[in-house]
Amino acid sequence: MAKRDYYEILSVARNASEAEIKQAYRRLAMKHHPDRNPGDQVAEEKFKEAKEAHEALRDPGKRAPYDQF
Repeated sequence: MAKRDYYEILSVARNASEAEIKQAYRRLAMKHHPDRNPGDQVAEEKFKEAKEAHEALRDPGKRAPYDQF
């Protein structure tokens, strides 16, 4: 299965600021957090996906290589 675009996962534009990325991640994290959705595997997967996207986009050093591809 191919990975989705991190910007698409967080629903932000490619030129989004760090604050916009953080806000989008927090919104998704609250919605899909395993403690709020016990036993829901889909929510857990979406939480992990959002976390991975946030980790890649929050750091300018990691974001630049991602944007090249």
